[in-house]
Parts: sequence; structure tokens; C-alpha cells
Amino acid sequence: MKKLFTLLCLICISVSAFSQNTYNIVPVPQKLVPQSGVFKLTKDTKVVFKTGDNETQRIAKLFADQINTSSGLNLQVKPASTGSSNVVELKNNAALSDEAYVLEVTPKKITITAKGNKGYFYAFQSLMQLLPAEVFSSVKVSDVKWEAPACKIEDAPRYAYRGLMLDVGRHFFPVTFIKKFIDILALHKLNTFHWHLTEDQGWRIEIKKYPLLTQIGSKRKETLVGHYGTNKYDGKEYGGFYTQEEIKEVVAYATSKFVNVIPEIELPGHATAALAAYPQLGCNPDKIYQVVTTWGVHDDVFCPREETFTFLEDVLTEVMALFPSQYIHIGGDECPKKQWKESRFCQDLMKREGLKDEHELQSYFIRRIDKFITSKGRKMIGWDEILEGGLSPNATVMSWRGIEGGIAAAKENHDAIMTPTGYFYLDYYQADPKTEPLAIGGYLPLEKTYSYEPMPKELTAEQQKHIIGIQANVWTEYMATPEYVEYMAYPRASALAEIAWSPKELKNYQDFEKRMKVHVKRLEKLKVNFCNAFIAGKK
Repeated sequence: MKKLFTLLCLICISVSAFSQNTYNIVPVPQKLVPQSGVFKLTKDTKVVFKTGDNETQRIAKLFADQINTSSGLNLQVKPASTGSSNVVELKNNAALSDEAYVLEVTPKKITITAKGNKGYFYAFQSLMQLLPAEVFSSVKVSDVKWEAPACKIEDAPRYAYRGLMLDVGRHFFPVTFIKKFIDILALHKLNTFHWHLTEDQGWRIEIKKYPLLTQIGSKRKETLVGHYGTNKYDGKEYGGFYTQEEIKEVVAYATSKFVNVIPEIELPGHATAALAAYPQLGCNPDKIYQVVTTWGVHDDVFCPREETFTFLEDVLTEVMALFPSQYIHIGGDECPKKQWKESRFCQDLMKREGLKDEHELQSYFIRRIDKFITSKGRKMIGWDEILEGGLSPNATVMSWRGIEGGIAAAKENHDAIMTPTGYFYLDYYQADPKTEPLAIGGYLPLEKTYSYEPMPKELTAEQQKHIIGIQANVWTEYMATPEYVEYMAYPRASALAEIAWSPKELKNYQDFEKRMKVHVKRLEKLKVNFCNAFIAGKK
């Protein structure tokens, strides 16, 4: 009996190793059972779906179109018929969760079962990864066997919120790249694009009621060269912003890939670009503000006058009309208090409102904005500094200065998203700085990113429910081009995706690294300029 048990254990280990090393899916599925044989895509293969569901048809067509582009097979998308073989069939199961799916590949057919379209979409991401990497090519590829290995996958995400942030305030990127950025998110089953739209160095979103925000606030006269403190500048004007039509275009595109776009409008700090356009909103209305040409934290912040709140409410009203996201991000981080301490108006306001210090004044500011956002049926989210001086009633906290902010928020029964600098700040060096492009500093290799466990042990089971997900952040002070952004984001964002989606029990860095050596071939076909330091073995 003991020998039989040992043999069964060895078989299980062998099957597990086989599944993980042969089926190179990123993020790794919740459950994968390998089976014998392959399904061969041919010119007669059809993608079939329930009659009358236009959205399901659209998703099926996304898959078929990509197959047809890379293979030339000309797969057809049609309503389902009974007893079909040589098909990719979409079936419904209302008992599954929204993002869950079951993918069964046999030599005769492929069956995808899901509750609805999110599940179908994520199943297709996995199915694409079962096919040769050439499936992601933008041109027809010859001499490829368009086969998927037989298996059964049962899959669903660990966390509901799976995000990646892109800062376009420091450097601006065209809509074409933003769409590509969203494509790669979706491939990794990430479902949130956090768009950091305003900064000291540039205001990047058109607000029709306040045209000077883009006429003045979107341009800086020059840009710092090298690291902070060099005092060297390029002498070239820099600018760019997204029109409201472009914003709508991006939001619609992201929605088609089941990616939610969360806009961030920074307040009360990181406001210099806005103050350059409308100086009356600062604590020194007579000052001539200029859009900042260097990086770091700056003293110029919004002054909590009624005029300022009217301005911000007007801005947020236009923002909410453009973004259907339930979450609206208001920043709330790195707000110096120097000008508030020196302002007679601020000191009088503090006395009148019974605020003991400037931290409570910031809380007062944030609470005013929270109340307004809540009145519009939305939810406010901010960086963990919004905890200082008292957390606003309806706020969700993004914990970036370590994990303490997330723990504190969860203990107060507020939702939190974990995004600690030491694991998820993708502007840090990922290999030896001597061999890498200029970055802000720090050291964050792929293995460290992958090692992060989001759920703090300090929380009770009930409090843990408030940790709703994780996010990585791409701050672009030193990233002037789309290629540079991709290089810093990937493959570390792939590690983020696996932490966010896959069960904790399946985390295995050696296995992840093996799968990534296949996965980067897909990124190559997608023309993603990833960092290959982990392949080259740089430490």
C-alpha cells in the first residue's frame, strides 16, 4: 500500500511538472489538467457562439481575427450548431463567477464555458497562449503548426482589482501607445489601467471650462537632463495633452478589452501646472507660477479656498463625464504644508473649523472632495497620505509607502489596494545600474517583484476582505519614449499579473521564470521592448 501511495505521488508530481513546463500560460491558471493529443486549427475550423449575443460574437471575432492575421486560415465566427466538431465553442454557465472560465481542449474541439463575456475574453487569452507564439504576429507567418495541446483549465482570479498605472504627467505618450499598453494589460488578465493625468510637470487632460489648463499647464519650457540635482536642462519646450475625444476613444477601447480606466487628478499637492494656468488657486495669488522643469516634490499646492473647491468640482465633473469608472483617483500624496503654515487664510480656516494642524487641514480638503465625488455616485481613491489627519468616510486607500497604509485602512473597514514601492515601483532599476538605462534609483529585480505576498498577516479574516487587489506603477520621470516604458514595465508587470490572478499556493519563481522564457517570445511578436535581464542572468 505504501509503495502504491508513493507511486501515485510521483505520478502527481510528474503531471504537475508536465503541466507547468508544457503549458506556458502567464498568469498560471488556477487548475490545469494535461491530456493527450492536440487540437489542430484548420481552414475549416469555426468559432461558434450562442445565437443573438452581439458582445459574445465580438469577443469571438477578436480571437478569430488575430488567428487569421497570423495564420491566414480565415476562421469563421458563426452561431452554434448541435454536434459540431472542429470548432471553438462558447457555452454559458451562470453558476461561474464573472471572470471565471473553463477551457477544454480535445483533439476534436475546444470548449469555453463562462458566465458571460469577461470569462470568455480571459479564456481566449489563455487559449492564445496555448498556441505557438507566432499567433501574436501582426503579419502572416508560414511553416507553423497551429496546434493547441489538449488540457482542461478551470480558472478564476485571486483578486478583483488587478492594476497597472502609467504616469503621463512627466512624459506624454500618444494614444496609439496607450492602446498598446492596454492590449498588453489585457493579455495578462489585468483589468485596471490607472491613468495619472496631472502633475507639477504637465496637465494632460482637456477641461473645456478651463482652457488654460492645456494652453499653459500642458507645456514646460524645458526638461531636466540626468538625475535630479544635475541642474542641466535640454532647453526644449515639452508638451502634450489628450483631447476629450481622445479620452473617450481610449476609454471605449479599454472597455472593449474589459479594462477599467481610472483617471487621477492630483490634489491638493502636485498642482503647479494647474497653478501656472490659474494662479488664484494657490496660496500666493500674486505669484507667477511656472510648469515645473525638474522632478521631485514642490511647495506650490492648492489653497483650500471656496474658489479652489469650485474649480476642482468643475474639473471633476468633466472628468466623471468622460470616465465611467466607479473609482476616481484624487492623488492626495506628497503635499507640502509650508505654504499652508505661512498662509493667514489657511490658519484662520483651521481655527474656524477646529483643525489642530495642517494634516487635519489636508483631511478637511480631501473630505470636501470625497463628499462631492460620493454625491455623484462615484468612489474616491487616493494614495495612503489620505490617512493623515483622519481618513475620509468613503475613501479607498492605495498603499504605496510600504504596506502600513493598507493595513491601517483595512482595520478601519476601508478597502485598500497594495502597491508598495519596494515591490511594485517599476521606475526602479531591474538589473545592474551600470548596464541599464537611466532610472530613478533603487533596485527591484524580477524575482523580488514576484516574491510579494499581498495579504498582510496582521489582519483578521474579516479585515483581509478589504484588501481588494494590487497594482504596479510606472512613474515616467526618466522614461521619455514608449519603448522605455515597455522596457521598465515588462517582465515585472507579468509578475504582478501572476500575483494578482493566480492562487498563492501555485507561486513558484523557478516555474514562472521558465514560462516567461516562452512568454517573452509572445512579447517579441507584439513588438514589446521588454527587459531580458532575467534571461541573461544579470543580478
